[in-house]
Formats: sequence, structure tokens, C-alpha cells
Amino acid sequence: MTETSTRPVVLHSYLAYRDAPAALRFLEEAFGFTTTMQVPDEQGGIAHAELRLGDVAVVVFSDYDQYDRPQPKGATVGFGLYISVEQATGVDAFFARAVSAGASPVWEPAMSEWGNHRCRVRDLEGYEWTFGTHRPGEEVIWSGEDAAP
Repeated sequence: MTETSTRPVVLHSYLAYRDAPAALRFLEEAFGFTTTMQVPDEQGGIAHAELRLGDVAVVVFSDYDQYDRPQPKGATVGFGLYISVEQATGVDAFFARAVSAGASPVWEPAMSEWGNHRCRVRDLEGYEWTFGTHRPGEEVIWSGEDAAP
């Protein structure tokens, strides 16, 4: 296959919220997203909205079909979104900001066994958001020496 585009391949997530207008405000307050596009629907919800935080973009729309949400098994649902931040202090700041805005703590900021300082919160409709210093997709040789004490 011949590559004809100079645009890089990127991944964006989309999330259905039962109260999408409230979700937009929450994502702005809790995580610092900026809503860059918002198209209302005829029922007072959101047909399509886009939010940006640095290089992260998320699409949000109103969930009128009552999609199933994963249920926690233990502390977590095992499914969510991961956002890389530069420093451990950034992880701590995201956690504090999100919990202050009403997110439920899942994992308080801590070092993982593979050297990722991370935290996880659940938003108002149950989606899990993890913030960490690891950048998925970058090659890392793990020796075990990076493990948390």
C-alpha cells in the first residue's frame, strides 16, 4: 500500500454521555479540556462535540441509546482513557483538580511497578481516566530496576 497523505496517523476517542452538556463542562473543569467544537442536537443534547487538551482530542455526544458501561471488578473497570503528562507533579495536579471537580478516585497518585507515576479517576458517568508519566508506544527496555520500592 502506498502512503499518499502527509498527515500522521493519530488516535482519538469518542464517548457517549447521557448528559453530554454537563460532561463537557466537567471535562473542562476537571481536566482542563477546551471545547473546540459543539453541535447541539434537536433534543437539547450534543450531536457532536470535540475537546482538546494538548495533543489529546476527545469526541463527545449524547447517549440516548443508554449504552452499557463497564462495571468495576475490584477498584477498576479495566477500560478507560490514558493521558501522558510530563512530570509526576502533573499527575498529582490532575488528580487533585479532578477530585475537586467531582471525579471519584480510583488510584491515588503513586508509582507503578514499572516506573510509571500515575493516578486514575472515574468521571461523573463512570468513564475512567488515567494520568501518568509513561508514554505508551515509545520503546522502553524494562530491567526491573525501575520498579517502585
